Amino acid sequence: MELLHNLATGFGVAMTPLNLLFALVGALVGTLIGVLPGIGPIATIAMLLPLTFHLEPTSGIIMLAGIFYGAQYGGSTSAILVNLPGETSSVVTCIDGHQMARQGRAGTALAVAALGSFFAGCMSTALIAAFAPPLALVGQSFGAPEYFSLMVFGLIAAVVLAHGSVIKAVAMIVLGLLIGLVGTDGQTGGVRFTFGITQLSDGIDVAILAIGLFGISEIITNLSEAEEERSILAQKITRLWPTREDFRRAWPAALRGTTLGSLLGVLPGGGAMLSSFAAYALEKKVSKTPSEFGRGAVEGVAGPESANNAGAQTSFIPMLTLGLPSNAVMALMIGALTIHGIQPGPQVMTERPTMFWGLVVSMWIGNLMLLVINLPLIGVWVQLLKVPYRFLYLAILLFCGVGVYTVNNSPAAVLLAALFGVAGYVFMKLDCEPAPLILGFVLGPLMEDNLRRALRISGGDPTIFIERRISLALLIATLLLLLILILPFIRKKRQEAYQSEG
Repeated sequence: MELLHNLATGFGVAMTPLNLLFALVGALVGTLIGVLPGIGPIATIAMLLPLTFHLEPTSGIIMLAGIFYGAQYGGSTSAILVNLPGETSSVVTCIDGHQMARQGRAGTALAVAALGSFFAGCMSTALIAAFAPPLALVGQSFGAPEYFSLMVFGLIAAVVLAHGSVIKAVAMIVLGLLIGLVGTDGQTGGVRFTFGITQLSDGIDVAILAIGLFGISEIITNLSEAEEERSILAQKITRLWPTREDFRRAWPAALRGTTLGSLLGVLPGGGAMLSSFAAYALEKKVSKTPSEFGRGAVEGVAGPESANNAGAQTSFIPMLTLGLPSNAVMALMIGALTIHGIQPGPQVMTERPTMFWGLVVSMWIGNLMLLVINLPLIGVWVQLLKVPYRFLYLAILLFCGVGVYTVNNSPAAVLLAALFGVAGYVFMKLDCEPAPLILGFVLGPLMEDNLRRALRISGGDPTIFIERRISLALLIATLLLLLILILPFIRKKRQEAYQSEG
């Protein structure tokens, strides 16, 4: 009965005209940046983060969430029609989705992707409603030692599940932790690591760092590469509704993808991208005709597209209930909440139930909006795919500059964002993912604060971290993850999970 009461509260919040408007804006913008290759939800949310200064917290988080899961819908459109993933989690959709389009089945591929995404979005939102409250109750028993151990576990898990070099991922996390130390020490009031630059005395705002690393660096990267020749297959779309045989093959794949994505989305370092890769590998393993994969198998679209939407939405669970971001987007969400003085964690559900349940219900509404946006309006998105990138980057750069300036009305902030943009470009050239840096930057000050509080409680005795049972369990889990990193066999399997097959 309590769950029904909470959902009724959520519907009352989400169905207000203002929040419906922001849910629609988020869904539209998410689909737009998903369709257009080379932008992505991280850069877009980073650019719009300063806008949330002027919004109610609930409306702002509803819009940003809509952008995140909306991008998973839109990313499949360019992947299927152009063979260019609009979002990283849609990379594997290119393999079979584009082949279906070349066979004249683009409409079927788009419909399967949209319906699978809708089913996964609805089911994963139900999981948030069901499992977030008990997880928040567990979180209420956490003290400073437990939170410190949880954040250490989260950072190590992000390294284990991240693709690419382990050493580079660790280096980016450490760099993020160091950048998070810049500014005024909250305990002593002393200024540290500012190198005499007064503009850094208040620290570096997450919006400035994110816009530079993801927004500006994306522009530099895209402009430094030759523009792709895009072959739009929209003219071959003759029907959108899949056949009975397509449904028969797609629904088990969508169910498996939803289940797998929901589980992986909760893990630190998981989320949409890992879920889609894992779902594609799973579908190929369980298929009776694995040779069809890479040649237009409908399961190769239904499984990953369901998984990436489920993973995107269940990644909200640890962020909202424990204050632990499972990926870079969730780290930016934490930044959006802290702008309004809200500390993500178990207290959110008790202190701000209208915001929490309004967000949960808005996800159901947003998924319904996205189903309408992505199928009947497919012609609009096809036309957008024909816009050359050189006409888009000026508008994107303008949004970045305006967004950074509005953080604290400082020209120095714009210059700092530009410097981070150059740094982000260098990181990409060196195959260093900037996402772990954001996780380290957001978690660093929180880890430091909880470490100091725990040591103050124990009188400086570090054994407090192993005397508390939950903290000890988290540290043991962290050690197991480190063991996984060391074992060569598991490291090899970790790399294979990210290699597209077929």
